[in-house]
Amino acid sequence: MEFLCYHRDRPGSLSAREELLEAHWSYMDRYVKELIARGPTLADDGVPTGSVHIVDLPDPAAARAFAFDEPNYQAGIYRDVLLRRWRNMLGRTMWDFPGGAEGSRRYLVIGLGAGEAADLEVPPCRDELIAYGPLLSDDGATWLGTAALLRAPDPGTARAVLTPDRYADVEVHDWQFGGRS
Repeated sequence: MEFLCYHRDRPGSLSAREELLEAHWSYMDRYVKELIARGPTLADDGVPTGSVHIVDLPDPAAARAFAFDEPNYQAGIYRDVLLRRWRNMLGRTMWDFPGGAEGSRRYLVIGLGAGEAADLEVPPCRDELIAYGPLLSDDGATWLGTAALLRAPDPGTARAVLTPDRYADVEVHDWQFGGRS
Protein backbone atom coordinates (compact mmCIF):
# COMPACT_ATOMS: atom_id res chain seq x y z
CA MET A 1 0.00 0.00 0.00
CA GLU A 2 1.27 3.41 -0.92
CA PHE A 3 1.02 6.39 1.42
CA LEU A 4 1.74 10.11 1.19
CA CYS A 5 3.18 11.59 4.36
CA TYR A 6 3.60 15.35 4.59
CA HIS A 7 5.16 16.64 7.81
CA ARG A 8 4.75 20.43 8.13
CA ASP A 9 7.42 22.27 10.11
CA ARG A 10 6.60 24.23 13.24
CA PRO A 11 7.59 27.91 12.87
CA GLY A 12 11.03 28.60 14.33
CA SER A 13 12.18 24.97 14.12
CA LEU A 14 14.96 25.37 11.53
CA SER A 15 17.91 25.08 13.93
CA ALA A 16 16.47 21.92 15.53
CA ARG A 17 15.76 20.52 12.05
CA GLU A 18 19.38 21.15 11.05
CA GLU A 19 20.65 19.48 14.25
CA LEU A 20 18.58 16.36 13.50
CA LEU A 21 19.35 16.14 9.77
CA GLU A 22 21.57 13.08 10.09
CA ALA A 23 19.06 11.36 12.40
CA HIS A 24 16.29 12.07 9.85
CA TRP A 25 18.34 10.74 6.94
CA SER A 26 19.45 7.67 8.90
CA TYR A 27 15.80 6.97 9.73
CA MET A 28 14.84 7.32 6.05
CA ASP A 29 17.75 5.06 5.03
CA ARG A 30 15.83 2.25 6.75
CA TYR A 31 13.05 2.78 4.17
CA VAL A 32 15.15 3.30 1.05
CA LYS A 33 13.54 0.36 -0.80
CA GLU A 34 10.02 1.51 0.11
CA LEU A 35 10.40 5.18 -0.89
CA ILE A 36 8.66 6.39 -4.05
CA ALA A 37 9.52 10.06 -3.51
CA ARG A 38 10.98 12.30 -0.84
CA GLY A 39 12.08 15.84 -0.29
CA PRO A 40 11.50 19.12 1.52
CA THR A 41 8.97 21.82 0.80
CA LEU A 42 10.52 25.28 0.86
CA ALA A 43 9.62 28.90 1.59
CA ASP A 44 10.44 31.56 -1.01
CA ASP A 45 13.81 32.13 0.71
CA GLY A 46 14.72 28.41 0.49
CA VAL A 47 14.11 27.62 4.17
CA PRO A 48 12.46 24.21 4.64
CA THR A 49 8.77 24.30 5.59
CA GLY A 50 8.02 20.60 5.59
CA SER A 51 9.02 17.14 4.46
CA VAL A 52 7.24 14.92 1.90
CA HIS A 53 7.62 11.17 1.76
CA ILE A 54 5.68 8.83 -0.51
CA VAL A 55 6.27 5.32 0.67
CA ASP A 56 5.05 1.79 -0.03
CA LEU A 57 4.30 0.01 3.27
CA PRO A 58 2.28 -3.08 4.25
CA ASP A 59 -0.66 -1.36 5.96
CA PRO A 60 -1.96 1.81 7.66
CA ALA A 61 -0.40 0.83 11.00
CA ALA A 62 3.05 0.63 9.38
CA ALA A 63 2.44 4.03 7.75
CA ARG A 64 1.50 5.59 11.09
CA ALA A 65 4.66 4.13 12.66
CA PHE A 66 6.71 5.54 9.76
CA ALA A 67 5.19 9.01 10.19
CA PHE A 68 5.19 9.28 13.96
CA ASP A 69 8.45 7.49 14.86
CA GLU A 70 10.39 9.86 12.58
CA PRO A 71 13.04 11.75 14.63
CA ASN A 72 11.87 15.26 13.68
CA TYR A 73 8.31 14.39 14.65
CA GLN A 74 9.50 12.92 17.94
CA ALA A 75 11.49 16.12 18.65
CA GLY A 76 8.46 18.37 18.06
CA ILE A 77 9.80 19.96 14.87
CA TYR A 78 6.60 19.27 12.93
CA ARG A 79 3.37 21.14 13.68
CA ASP A 80 1.17 18.56 11.93
CA VAL A 81 1.19 15.54 9.68
CA LEU A 82 -0.95 14.72 6.65
CA LEU A 83 -0.92 10.94 6.20
CA ARG A 84 -3.13 9.39 3.52
CA ARG A 85 -3.25 6.31 1.36
CA TRP A 86 -2.12 7.22 -2.12
CA ARG A 87 -2.14 5.43 -5.47
CA ASN A 88 0.91 5.70 -7.72
CA MET A 89 -0.74 6.47 -11.08
CA LEU A 90 2.64 6.78 -12.83
CA GLY A 91 4.03 3.45 -11.60
CA ARG A 92 7.49 4.88 -11.01
CA THR A 93 9.64 6.55 -8.37
CA MET A 94 11.02 10.08 -8.44
CA TRP A 95 14.40 8.59 -9.39
CA ASP A 96 12.78 7.32 -12.61
CA PHE A 97 11.50 10.80 -13.53
CA PRO A 98 12.84 11.49 -17.04
CA GLY A 99 13.47 15.17 -16.18
CA GLY A 100 16.04 14.27 -13.53
CA ALA A 101 16.61 15.84 -10.11
CA GLU A 102 17.93 19.22 -11.31
CA GLY A 103 16.52 21.97 -13.46
CA SER A 104 13.36 24.04 -13.36
CA ARG A 105 11.13 24.56 -10.35
CA ARG A 106 9.36 21.63 -8.67
CA TYR A 107 6.14 21.71 -6.66
CA LEU A 108 3.99 19.68 -4.31
CA VAL A 109 0.30 20.16 -5.12
CA ILE A 110 -2.28 18.81 -2.68
CA GLY A 111 -5.99 19.06 -3.44
CA LEU A 112 -8.27 18.10 -0.57
CA GLY A 113 -11.41 16.54 -1.99
CA ALA A 114 -14.94 17.82 -1.87
CA GLY A 115 -17.64 15.47 -3.11
CA GLU A 116 -17.31 13.23 -6.14
CA ALA A 117 -13.85 11.97 -7.10
CA ALA A 118 -11.86 14.04 -9.60
CA ASP A 119 -8.59 13.80 -11.49
CA LEU A 120 -8.44 10.00 -11.44
CA GLU A 121 -6.70 9.92 -14.84
CA VAL A 122 -3.11 11.00 -15.39
CA PRO A 123 -3.20 14.52 -16.89
CA PRO A 124 -1.75 15.21 -20.36
CA CYS A 125 1.36 16.86 -18.84
CA ARG A 126 2.70 13.39 -17.90
CA ASP A 127 6.30 14.29 -18.81
CA GLU A 128 6.25 17.04 -16.16
CA LEU A 129 4.87 14.76 -13.41
CA ILE A 130 7.27 13.31 -10.87
CA ALA A 131 4.54 11.60 -8.83
CA TYR A 132 0.75 11.71 -9.20
CA GLY A 133 -2.22 9.99 -7.62
CA PRO A 134 -5.36 10.12 -5.53
CA LEU A 135 -5.41 10.50 -1.76
CA LEU A 136 -7.59 7.78 -0.25
CA SER A 137 -9.13 6.62 3.02
CA ASP A 138 -7.22 3.94 4.96
CA ASP A 139 -9.29 1.18 3.31
CA GLY A 140 -8.67 2.68 -0.14
CA ALA A 141 -12.40 2.97 -0.87
CA THR A 142 -13.01 6.71 -0.48
CA TRP A 143 -11.39 9.46 -2.55
CA LEU A 144 -10.14 12.28 -0.31
CA GLY A 145 -8.20 14.33 -2.85
CA THR A 146 -5.23 14.27 -5.19
CA ALA A 147 -1.51 14.88 -4.70
CA ALA A 148 1.19 15.54 -7.27
CA LEU A 149 4.88 16.34 -7.42
CA LEU A 150 5.69 18.08 -10.67
CA ARG A 151 7.97 20.34 -12.63
CA ALA A 152 6.37 23.65 -13.66
CA PRO A 153 7.47 27.21 -14.46
CA ASP A 154 5.37 28.75 -11.65
CA PRO A 155 2.86 27.92 -8.87
CA GLY A 156 -0.16 28.78 -11.05
CA THR A 157 0.88 26.30 -13.71
CA ALA A 158 1.48 23.69 -11.02
CA ARG A 159 -1.98 24.35 -9.53
CA ALA A 160 -3.57 23.84 -12.96
CA VAL A 161 -2.73 20.11 -12.83
CA LEU A 162 -5.92 19.76 -10.74
CA THR A 163 -9.45 20.43 -11.96
CA PRO A 164 -10.65 23.82 -10.69
CA ASP A 165 -13.63 23.85 -8.29
CA ARG A 166 -13.40 20.12 -7.45
CA TYR A 167 -11.46 20.66 -4.24
CA ALA A 168 -12.28 22.18 -0.87
CA ASP A 169 -8.69 23.46 -0.70
CA VAL A 170 -5.59 23.29 -2.89
CA GLU A 171 -2.07 23.85 -1.58
CA VAL A 172 0.96 24.51 -3.78
CA HIS A 173 4.42 24.32 -2.18
CA ASP A 174 7.90 24.70 -3.63
CA TRP A 175 9.51 21.26 -3.40
CA GLN A 176 12.84 19.68 -4.26
CA PHE A 177 14.24 16.18 -4.57
CA GLY A 178 15.47 15.04 -1.17
CA GLY A 179 17.76 12.51 0.39
CA ARG A 180 21.47 12.01 0.52
CA SER A 181 23.60 13.27 -2.36
